[in-house]
This record gives sequence, C-alpha cells and structure tokens, in this order.
Amino acid sequence: MSPKPPITGLSRRRWLAAVALSATLAACAPMAPSPVADPLPSWNTGANKQRIVDFVRAVGTEGSADYVKPADRIAVFDNDGTLWLEYPLYTQFRFVFDRIRELAPQHPEWQTQQPYQSVIAGDLKGAMAGGIKGMLELLGAAQSGLTPEQLEAVVKRWIDASSDPRFKRPYTELTYQPMQELLRYLRANGFKTYIVSGGTVDFMRAFTAPVYGIPSEQVIGTRQKFAFEVKDGQPSVQMLPQMEFNDDGPGKPVAIAALIGKRPIAAFGNSDGDFQMLQWTTAGAGKRLGMIVHHDDAQREYAYDRDSSIGKLAAGLDQYQAMGWGLISMKNDWKIVFAPPK
Repeated sequence: MSPKPPITGLSRRRWLAAVALSATLAACAPMAPSPVADPLPSWNTGANKQRIVDFVRAVGTEGSADYVKPADRIAVFDNDGTLWLEYPLYTQFRFVFDRIRELAPQHPEWQTQQPYQSVIAGDLKGAMAGGIKGMLELLGAAQSGLTPEQLEAVVKRWIDASSDPRFKRPYTELTYQPMQELLRYLRANGFKTYIVSGGTVDFMRAFTAPVYGIPSEQVIGTRQKFAFEVKDGQPSVQMLPQMEFNDDGPGKPVAIAALIGKRPIAAFGNSDGDFQMLQWTTAGAGKRLGMIVHHDDAQREYAYDRDSSIGKLAAGLDQYQAMGWGLISMKNDWKIVFAPPK
C-alpha cells in the first residue's frame, strides 16, 4: 500500500475547523438533567413533606398567584417540643432546678419553703405541684440578680456540662434533625425564621445562634423584668425575680405583632400553647402554612399528647383538620429524629 499523502496547510485547517465544530455541537447538545438534591432528606416521602415543598415553591416563585415578596416571608417556630426535646421536663427547668440547688447555700430559708424544698430534695413531682405559678417563681429566683450577659455565661456553662438522663447526650444535640433541615430550607428560599417560645428569651439566646442559626434578635419568649441601675459609677441592667410577659398561648400572637410587626405566613408548633399562634398565622390573606409536630414515637423519642402535663396537645389534635393544618407524625414522617452523635 502506498503511503498517505502529507497533510497540506489547507487540509490541516479544514481538519482543525471540523474538530472545533464538533466540540461546539457537543457543548450545545442537551444534557441529561442532574438530580436536584433533596432539601429535606430526613423526611419520609409523603403528604406533609410535599405540603412543605409545594408551599415554599408557591410563595417563592415570581409570577405565581401565591408569590410572597421576601420581606414578608416570615416563619415562626416554637422551641420546646418543636425544635428540641422537651419531655419529660422542659430543658430550661432542668437548668432552673440545678441553679436552685447551686444557690441553696445562700438561701437557708429555702430548706423549709416550697417549691424550693422539693427541688433541693430532688422531688420532681413536689417541685411541679405548684403549677405554672410555682414554676415561674422558681425561674425568677434562679435567674434574678444577674445581668443578661451574666445569665448567658451561666447558661452556656450549664449546657456545656449537662446531658439528658435518658439519651446521655448534650441537650444541644437533641434537636430534631428534620426541623433543622426545614429551618435551613426556608432560609435558603428567602424566609426569615423566628423562635417564639414559652421559654425565657434570655435563656434561649445563649444557644439559638450556634444551634439553629437564629440570631438573638429573632428570638421571642417569656420576658423577665429588668431594672437599670448605676452601682459604683457603672451602669447595668439587672434581672428581677418577676416575669413581665408570659409568651404562651394567646401571648404568642400578641408578642409577634408587637415585636415583629408582621403576621407570619408559616407557623410550626407542637402543643396547645402554640394553638393561637398557628390560628392567627393561618387566618391571614394569601397562602399560609401551619403544622403541628405530634410526639407519637415512644421508641426513638416519646409518645404524649392529650394527657401530658408537658407539651399537652388536645385542641390541636381535635381541630387541626378543620383549621387546615398539617399534623407531622414523628413516627411516620421522620426517617430519623436526632442527628447521629458527634
């Protein structure tokens, strides 16, 4: 066979042009769509997950009849039982009880006074016998006499040193992974997320930013009375033992209206203490989302609702369908409850 003729300058240019054209056509050819990452991977596929995704898509799509401008995309979340563990005792009251025992040597009168006597003796039932009034008295005593900055340091120290008796993990690790994903998903789609909780605002502000990504100015809670004073020439704000505002039940929408100044378009809770917050949120004009976390998983967490003294859910169970809210089953809707230990 005779050798091929050498490539001339002209033929080489044609060859290079052909190669360039092929590359261009290849680049323009339609590509198989890459799979979109699941924004809620810890949620099982089902009506509640789809409801969230459909809502976020509807209010975030410009031109949609349900479009909401970013400035009005406000979502509010209860904390205890909605974002982290609350049963069988609210985490803040675990702190309060430990704090009362720590302060007891400075208050010998507590040895014979209820509910302090029961707290010091480790009698949980006796400590809670006084109901919400007695619990708020304990809370005021545990947190008074400090500046907000001092309380924040005390809370952080306690959280770093404490763990849940059952799960043997720090309380800040016992947040619900599906709800953490929901917070991030909403923020990634232009929402501003707030905590609106019955816990005291100064207790929660010690951990909400690192744990939930929610800054202190977006935390609303029960408020303790403050007093301004100047001592030895130094001005300070001191916490008093009395409560100024109880952020629970009807107090929640009142606090939202006063402190946020806008009605949210989405609200998430887990108990009847959140009922009015969801009721007010979902009564507004336009597309709305209200959802209740139902604790029905005794194996991975706890199962409680109507008869519980902690996180009681009765009115919400009876009326969520009529209200148009979603009932999130911890057992059926969540693949996992807590993130794996660090």
